[in-house]
Amino acid sequence: MGARSLTTLGGCLSIALGMVAPPAWAMPDGPALNGTYQAVTNGDWAKTDGVYRDQLTVISTWSIESVCANYQSCTGRITSDQGWTADMYFQTQSWRVRRTIPDWQRCPDGTVSSGHQLFIFSPYAGDEFDISSAVLVGEDITSGVPGACGRGYPVEIRIPFRLTKLP
Repeated sequence: MGARSLTTLGGCLSIALGMVAPPAWAMPDGPALNGTYQAVTNGDWAKTDGVYRDQLTVISTWSIESVCANYQSCTGRITSDQGWTADMYFQTQSWRVRRTIPDWQRCPDGTVSSGHQLFIFSPYAGDEFDISSAVLVGEDITSGVPGACGRGYPVEIRIPFRLTKLP
């Protein structure tokens, strides 16, 4: 083989190896979260229907257990010290937790409606995605039910969220 053929073969081999190598952030356990975490929903930066309106800051403790089949398929369960549990899953480099909050929205006529809460958070170190980070950041998004309280569209509250692993 000539030098040109070896260079071409080397380039093809590099491309092929790059296609099968795991992503740089891959870890043996994948992005699994396990242990005790402090969850902070920062109400000082809340937006209600797109407008900044202060909400209460909520600080709670979460116990998390999760497993990953691979780097794209993880599931788990959260137990909050606020008395609720919810399933979680990993999708597109972020964890997602969905739960229903009974009697979330109180209407002027005295009726109440549930809310649908979604936590989305990812591990970050500075401005970089870092699967090994003990701090995860994202959003706490709670939406009401369309039509509740005579409104055709649901109330939506978006609040910055931080999850920090405790020792």
